[in-house]
Amino acid sequence: MVLDSYTFLIVLSSLIVLSYVFDIVARRSKIPSVILLLTTGIFLQVAATYFNVALPGMRSILELFGIIGLILIVLEGALDLELKREKLPLIRKTLITATLTLLITAALIAWFVNFWLNVPYQIAIVNAIPLAVISSAIAIPSVTNLTPEKREFIVYEATFSDIIGIIAFNFAVQNERVGVGSFVALAVDLVSILLISVVCCLILLFFVDKIKSHIKFFLIIAILILLYSIGKKLHLSSLLMVLCFGLMLNNAALFIKDRLGKYISLRSLQSEIVQLKQINGESAFVIRTFFFLLFGFSIDLQELYQLDIWVLGFTIFSIILLVRYAYLQYIAKVPLIPELFIAPRGLITILLFYSIPSQYVIEGMNESVLFFVVLLSSLLMMLGLMLTRNNVNDIPNY
Repeated sequence: MVLDSYTFLIVLSSLIVLSYVFDIVARRSKIPSVILLLTTGIFLQVAATYFNVALPGMRSILELFGIIGLILIVLEGALDLELKREKLPLIRKTLITATLTLLITAALIAWFVNFWLNVPYQIAIVNAIPLAVISSAIAIPSVTNLTPEKREFIVYEATFSDIIGIIAFNFAVQNERVGVGSFVALAVDLVSILLISVVCCLILLFFVDKIKSHIKFFLIIAILILLYSIGKKLHLSSLLMVLCFGLMLNNAALFIKDRLGKYISLRSLQSEIVQLKQINGESAFVIRTFFFLLFGFSIDLQELYQLDIWVLGFTIFSIILLVRYAYLQYIAKVPLIPELFIAPRGLITILLFYSIPSQYVIEGMNESVLFFVVLLSSLLMMLGLMLTRNNVNDIPNY
């Protein structure tokens, strides 16, 4: 069965309306919308099978939505962060937390995969890193109305986790044997992308200030996507560029000084931030909606009945939770509610998993395992938000 153009548009628009309804339900029930979207995607798959409707190129479409969604989510989070001297301890703490929990979690998951599936540790670590990354696409919208301190901790940690996860994943894929040269190359990569990011971001800020056309924000987002994609082709950690742009735009007064102030108007930038946040947020809403619907649609339901999938998924989830508990309780010494519970896996996990080269693919580590971990971590986040004493009225969108 082939859908005609109008039927296809009816389905697409209905799904966006349904996602908005899920948003309202999530605010009142504290059930993460990602769960509702994944479930809807599964029902759509059943319906499509019944009516013999095929959707070709599913993986490519899903990866495309994931890349755009990741860029928009990181930009959304960066536009809410303020750089102040008093925030430096928080930034340092969340950076260390994100780095250590990710590396320890990835190492333990890799050890289990190495033991359970009998694969080399190098291959296991490449498959483990995506599962160790906190999804900012789910975490950031979920903490909108928590106290500023808790919200900032989670936003910084999730954003750093995305970036460090991508860096660690690329490092593991590109270095079959790790030596001093590997770390030198990594340092050169990071310094290069930071310098390039600062220059590109200043140019983008100039465009934001000077372009008077009413379509400039989608132009800016398109340029960001272009720069990100070029950076990925060159194997650079180009997500740093997106983070830098958001931080520099929201904290323009720290960067636009002296001579730069003659070319870029701070007052003009302040008025543009509000519009960019709104457009970026609405775009991210649409992208996230279809990403999680398509991921639910792509799940092989027969695999969910396999015992190995349950063992793998539950054990990986347990490792994630235990590492996070031990670190937050005994090392970082931060409150456990809701920080312990808000460590969802989602968009970035799926996106990195789809980026695993063919020589590192493990039979038995598939989308069903990802689905299991994403679902359990989202349910855990729901529990944490329910236990939170703060009056949270806007929980969570995705």
